[in-house]
This record gives sequence, structure tokens and C-alpha cells, in this order.
Amino acid sequence: MRKSLQTLGLSLFIVVALIIIGIGLLPGMNPWVSVAMAAVLLAVPLINKWTTSRRFVEWRDDLSVGIGSIDDDHKKLLTLINNLQTAVYYPTGEAFERQALKGLVDYTKYHFEREERMMRENDYADYEPHKRQHEAMIAKVTGFMEAYEKDREGTVEEMTGFLKGWLIQHIAGTDQKYSGHLQSRGVQ
Repeated sequence: MRKSLQTLGLSLFIVVALIIIGIGLLPGMNPWVSVAMAAVLLAVPLINKWTTSRRFVEWRDDLSVGIGSIDDDHKKLLTLINNLQTAVYYPTGEAFERQALKGLVDYTKYHFEREERMMRENDYADYEPHKRQHEAMIAKVTGFMEAYEKDREGTVEEMTGFLKGWLIQHIAGTDQKYSGHLQSRGVQ
């Protein structure tokens, strides 16, 4: 519903802007009104692009843990979060949204299992606290999934924000801590 209202609002703005531009071009009217409204109208796609780009996450080199398979997992997780963002902000339909959500949750679980196995196999001292962070995140997402069934649109936006923030903080913080240990054990 919220996406539909946003789309309707933008459409109405464009129609009103075009009407104002047309009226401003009539004889006896101030042409600067048309020029100003045309400038505003031309700025809409740029503003939309800027605000939209802020919704998505991009891989940065400082997120690398120096282990190729884990970095690849993290890049894929960011892509899956962006897919979910696309489903949230564009009218893609419920099927795409559910598919994006399921893909993200499934791959997150797979990644956590892989990361935890590497830590266990290489006697990482902080394995248990790290695993508890993973478990807490999965529990939170499970709660979101239950709420999603009751309030799809409101929940998915909140969940997407949580996932973006949590993943970036986890990669940039907690995951960086095991990097040196695993690399010293020959994990690349």
C-alpha cells in the first residue's frame, strides 16, 4: 500500500508540474514559472536516483576479511539484501518479495554454517560468542518472518533496514576479529 501511495504521489506531482508548465507558457503568463517548474521536474529523476542509491549497500574493500570464500559469501549477502530492497521499493509483486526474502534467509544460514565450521576447525577462541551473535540474528529474523505474515509491507521494510545494518556492522566488526587467526592457520 505504501509503495502504491508513493507512486501515486509522484505521478500526481508530475501531472501538476506539467500543468503549471503549460499554464506558464500561455500568453500573458510569467514564463519564469514554467522554467522553474521544468527545472524542478528535471531534478526529480536525479533526486530519486540519489535517494534510491542510498537504500542499497555496496561492497567496500574495508569489509574484506581476507578469506576469499567468506568475502564472496559477504558479497552475495549484500546482493541478496539489495534484491530484497528492490522488492521493497519497487512494485515487483509479492512473489518476487517472498523469493528475495527466502533466498536471503537461506543463504545467510548457509554462510553462518560455513563460517562457524571454519572457526571450529581452526580452534578460533571466540567461536562461541560469535556463534551466539549468529543465533541471535537468526532468532530476530525468525521473529520478523512471523510478523511478515501479518503485516507484509511494514515488516519487510523494518527487516531490510535491520539486515543491512546488522550485516555491515557484523562484517566490519566481529568478522574482522577472526580474520588474522584463520589466515595464520592457512585459510585463504
